[in-house]
Amino acid sequence: MNSFGPHPIERLPVWIQRQYFSVKSTRITELTACFRTEKPIATVQAASAQDVDTAVQAASKALKHPSWKLLSGTDRGKLMSKLADLIEKRKELLASIDAWDNGKPYKVALSEDIPETFNTIRYYAGWCDKVSGQTINTTPEKFAYTSRQPIGVVAQIIPWNYPLSMAAWKLGPALACGNTVVLKAAEQTPLSILVLGQLVKEAGFPPGVLNFVNGFGQEAGSALVQHPLVDKVAFTGSTATAKHIMTMAAKSLKNITLETGGKSPMVVFNDADLEQAVKWSHLGIMSNQGQICTATSRILVQNEIYNSFLSKFKEAVSTVSKIGDQWDESTYQGPQVSKAQYDRILSYVQIGQDEGAKLLMGGQPWRIDGKGYFITPTVFTEVADSMRIYREEVFGPFVTISSFKTEEEALSRANDSTYGLGAALFTENLSKAHRMAAEIESGMVWVNSSQDCDFRVPFGGVKQSGIGRELGEAGLEAYSQIKAVHINMGNKL
Repeated sequence: MNSFGPHPIERLPVWIQRQYFSVKSTRITELTACFRTEKPIATVQAASAQDVDTAVQAASKALKHPSWKLLSGTDRGKLMSKLADLIEKRKELLASIDAWDNGKPYKVALSEDIPETFNTIRYYAGWCDKVSGQTINTTPEKFAYTSRQPIGVVAQIIPWNYPLSMAAWKLGPALACGNTVVLKAAEQTPLSILVLGQLVKEAGFPPGVLNFVNGFGQEAGSALVQHPLVDKVAFTGSTATAKHIMTMAAKSLKNITLETGGKSPMVVFNDADLEQAVKWSHLGIMSNQGQICTATSRILVQNEIYNSFLSKFKEAVSTVSKIGDQWDESTYQGPQVSKAQYDRILSYVQIGQDEGAKLLMGGQPWRIDGKGYFITPTVFTEVADSMRIYREEVFGPFVTISSFKTEEEALSRANDSTYGLGAALFTENLSKAHRMAAEIESGMVWVNSSQDCDFRVPFGGVKQSGIGRELGEAGLEAYSQIKAVHINMGNKL
């Protein structure tokens, strides 16, 4: 198996396509392009409703087949561990594919995304033989116990910002609990999931346990969500799409898990370590081209240190956020994932200016040899809380920075959002940190950091940022259901 280092080898897309993507299908649709060169790099199958039905039928059959249904938790964990090993073994190849397909720097995909992928699978492999029920004391005439059982056939729809790690977040707990899966990759980033499918076969999973389809949400996604044999839907993506999925799933009362949009606040108090606050604030919004659902895109800084923070933040953006080719070791920010996303971010730059906010820096197209969907890191100040750029998710290297006076004001403004996915606080006062963490309306709060998630810790939001939790032991709850068994010991009415 060839692997590829951080070089844009021109034959790479052809090689990938020849080895992995020459799939016979009724329709071949151009789904992916390199957004550094603006040229197509591969064509892949766009699944029809009939293709989705074939995948779901396979998952339904596998769910009942003894090769999976009767497989012990220990042996299921061995399969998952082998898959994790194969992902790690192919890490250079997988990182290269996502760098081509997504636009993120190769070094980031290799050092962050791929390790998170195989570590998450390994973590849940360890849970396979530990998902258990309990006995419940009632009366001498009754013996009662519970067991945890898989939900069934699970439809999983993943986003384009972290193609492989988001797949692992969903596949890990679903497999640990004994479900079968049909996973649809985002149409913008379909390639690495197809390679993952080859590794699933190599690991030795029974046929039909894991099924991968590519295609567009309107056709393949809708068919998957509404399929009568699908028992659960797990989705990560925009709030608007999640609402549509929830409506479709409601028709048959499907179990759902939704991880959706965010407009996460970062509150920097005057007693914060300013250097650390600037470092994490920059990472919290500018990493991954700003394409992070939990991105701390609303920075609130206490009056006394506002000017100092602003000066240091500008310096950090200017020195750290080097824009460039995703294969360049020194690149921090690659191209946006698509022209649609590129246009969306630039439209918000215009919206902010039209609303009267001050464009402090950035907000401009950037090119390499006249090509590429790059945008210079964008910072707005003098932003009113009513402005769209303060309230709406932009999903790019785009941040608003404003000042506050008191803790009460900071809390009120942080919570003034329809979203509630993440939040961050910077303070050296432990009491203040716990007080704010308890009152901020979000599923996650970072204290003196930002975005340093961990696959062992629950992830999810409140309000319009989603339903349910992923990762950690809590992630198992979304993929198992409790069965209660009552045994009459006394033969009495």
